Amino acid sequence: QVQLVESGGGLVQAGGSLTLSCAASGSIFSFNAVGWYRQAPGKQRELVARITSGGSKNYADSVKGRFTISRDNAKNTVYLQMNSLKPEDTAVYYCNAHTFKLVDFWGQGTQVTVSS
Repeated sequence: QVQLVESGGGLVQAGGSLTLSCAASGSIFSFNAVGWYRQAPGKQRELVARITSGGSKNYADSVKGRFTISRDNAKNTVYLQMNSLKPEDTAVYYCNAHTFKLVDFWGQGTQVTVSS
């Protein structure tokens, strides 16, 4: 069973920065992709950023140029560096691991609140 543990959420003022971490119980190379999703109250969960096992990255248009996804293979950890945060970035952020067998695993989520 894959376990994903997120950390790094919190309260920050608009324009500030946060870094989220997602630590996986196994090698991140065993996953087709690892990504960050977010869900704001009353809204659907949406993809924020994703990195594949080959290192390709993609981002939601709303975060391009502000957020950066990266990984530390030795620590089996994926990071989301979030800069220039806006109130509309407020949401619960979830780590997702998508396996080559098309199975998804989710972390418990971490709250990010951006005050104006």
